[in-house]
This record gives sequence, C-alpha cells and structure tokens, in this order.
Amino acid sequence: MKKQVSVSFMVMGILFCVCLLLSNFLETKLIQIGPIHATAGIIIFPLAYIINDCIAEVWGFKKARLIIWIGFLINFIAVALTQLAIALPSAPYYEGQAGFESVFGATPRITIASFIAFLVGSFLNAYVMSKMKIKSQGKGFGARAIVSTIIGESFDSIIFFPIAFWGIIPADKLLLMIITQALLKTIYEIIILPVTKIIVNYVKKTDGSDVYDDDISYNVLKIQDI
Repeated sequence: MKKQVSVSFMVMGILFCVCLLLSNFLETKLIQIGPIHATAGIIIFPLAYIINDCIAEVWGFKKARLIIWIGFLINFIAVALTQLAIALPSAPYYEGQAGFESVFGATPRITIASFIAFLVGSFLNAYVMSKMKIKSQGKGFGARAIVSTIIGESFDSIIFFPIAFWGIIPADKLLLMIITQALLKTIYEIIILPVTKIIVNYVKKTDGSDVYDDDISYNVLKIQDI
C-alpha cells in the first residue's frame, strides 16, 4: 500500500523552507526604526516559527523534525550555490559583482550563526509545542504557540547575535538587539495568532490529523522515524 502525501503538509513544508531561505538573506542587513535595532529578517522569519507551530500541532514532533532538517539542508545548498556563483569569474561586461557579493556573500560567521541558531530555536519550539499539547490534552493552542515561540525565538536570538556580530557591534547594542528581536517576533506571533488558529483548525478538519506525541523519541537525529 502506497503512503499518501498530505497536500497541506507539503504546502506548509514548502512555505517553511521559503521563509527560511528569504530570512537568511535578509538577516545580513541591520535596520533601525526609531529606537528599535534589528535585522531585516524580522520581516519574514517569524512566519517560519508560526509554520513550525502548525506542523508540530497538527502532525506532531516527528514531522516537524523532518521539515526542520529539510529546511536546514535546503538552506545549506542555497548558501553553497551562492558562494559558488560569487567565486565564478564574472563576464567582462558584468558590473554587478560588488552588489551581488554584498547581498549573497554572507560571512562565514553569519552563516554558522544562522545555522546553529535555526536548529536550536526550531527544535526547541517544536519540542515545547509537543510537550505542552500532551500535558494540556490538546487545549490552549494559543498559549502553546506563544510560549514555544518565546522559548524558541529567545534561544535563536541569544545564539545568533553573539556568534554573528560579537566584536563588530558594541555589547550594549548587541544585547538590545537580542531582546528586541525576540520581543518583536513574539509580538508578531501574538498579532497573527487568530489567523494561525483558523489555519490549524481548518487543516485538522480537512486533513483529519491531530497527532499527540505519546511514546516517541525526541532525538533530533532520528530523521528516518516519521
């Protein structure tokens, strides 16, 4: 018997990877709006966590683990290919090399920081969602989504900014960016929560899936266990 692929799961997986790719390119730009210091990734990166919440809620930790690793692999391939494109010799008439490098030529520090922060934050987010769902017997999705985001986003920011910008940005501004980034992403989650609830309830109804992670392994390396 062939296994059927859930269209909803496939769409969310694709959206998760797209958000991740775009946010990592946007992370290279530092922005300031009034007293707020952040990276341009704030525009889209929180959506990746919201999608992570949806996947963990509807299909469970095992499916979330699979999507997180797929997102990581796709991001790694994208970084490798952009670095190859930068290294290839430019045509004599091409005048955009400097601009191309400034957009796609993320330093190794930022790349490593992004990879580590993404894995830690995403897995913590999915783990907290899973555990809280079991403990609450499926009640209080809003609280689970917010708490998991606070934990995941906080660790993401705490890991990313020191690795990426320590010694480049003054320590006080670095601390401010960590706090601001985590806070803004959580506010983002809260604002969009009504929409997230509608999507989760719709997918549960149409897909017929509402997984509780009883007796599973939370080992992040057990990718084959889906």
